[in-house]
Amino acid sequence: MLDTTGLACERGGLRLFSDLGFSLAPGGLLRVRGANGSGKTTLLRTLAGLSRPAAGEVRLNGMAFLFIGHAPGIKDELTVLENLEFSASLAGLKDFDGRKALGQFGIERLADLPGRFLSQGQRRRAALARLALSAGVPLWLLDEPFAALDAEGIAQLSALCSAHLTTGGMVVLTSHQDVAIASASAQEIELR
Repeated sequence: MLDTTGLACERGGLRLFSDLGFSLAPGGLLRVRGANGSGKTTLLRTLAGLSRPAAGEVRLNGMAFLFIGHAPGIKDELTVLENLEFSASLAGLKDFDGRKALGQFGIERLADLPGRFLSQGQRRRAALARLALSAGVPLWLLDEPFAALDAEGIAQLSALCSAHLTTGGMVVLTSHQDVAIASASAQEIELR
C-alpha cells in the first residue's frame, strides 16, 4: 500500500501544495491533474524518494516501484535495445526479452537504431517499454506517459496499465489527457 499524510512540497522556495493525503491499495489507480507548475512532477519525484517533502510523510512499506519521468531518458549514442537493457540493468531486472518488450509498443523494428534517430513519439515508446519488463514491480509512477504518443501508443499503454492493475499492481500517473484505464479502484486529485 502507498499512503501519504499531510504532504507538502516546495520548489524554488515556493509552496506547490499542502496537506495532501491519499492511500492507494493494490489494484488502485491515482490520476494526478493540475496546471503546468502545480507540482505534479514534484509529487511523483517525492513519492519516488527523489525529492524530500516540505512536510508530511510517504509510506511505501518497502515496496518496489518504477518511476518514468516526463523526459524519456533515451541516450542518443545507444541503440533502442541498449537503452532498454541499460534501464533494466539499473533496475536489477534479469532474464528478460527486450525485443518482445519493444514489440509491445510497436517499435521492435527500431531495436538496433541509435536513439538519436528516434522521433519524440518513438522515444516515449522506447522509455515506456520498461513497463513491459516491470509487470512484477508493484507500483508504477508515470509522469505524463501519454505525451507524444499517437492513438495506437495511447491504446497500448492504457491496456498495459489496465493489465497491471488487474493483477494487483498500482499506478500513479499525471496527465493532461483523459485516457480510459480500466481499474476497480480509481482516484483523482487536482493540484492547484
